[in-house]
Amino acid sequence: MQYHGRNTGKKAKAINIVKNAFEIIHLLTGENPLEVFVKAVINAGPREDSTRIGSGGVVRRQAVDVSPLRRVNVAIFYMTKGCRDKSMKSIRTISENLADEIINAYKNNP
Repeated sequence: MQYHGRNTGKKAKAINIVKNAFEIIHLLTGENPLEVFVKAVINAGPREDSTRIGSGGVVRRQAVDVSPLRRVNVAIFYMTKGCRDKSMKSIRTISENLADEIINAYKNNP
């Protein structure tokens, strides 16, 4: 949350956004927000990716499995990018959008 645009370097702001999002998750689902977040990261992480394989001047895309750490990083990136894009020029706060993204990923709802 703190590494893009006007939020660059604002760790306290990022912590407050996540804290408010977890409170909203607890109110909407009635479950532990950390468990909801972990399940959302598991559901949102990609299992397969494509990479560039080049030989003899010919470049083609090859499907490869994704490492567990990359799955976690990409899942968190997708959720933060989605909530950041939804909250731009919108009435809803970024905490509300982050909570919605996490809940939708938790429910496997695209």
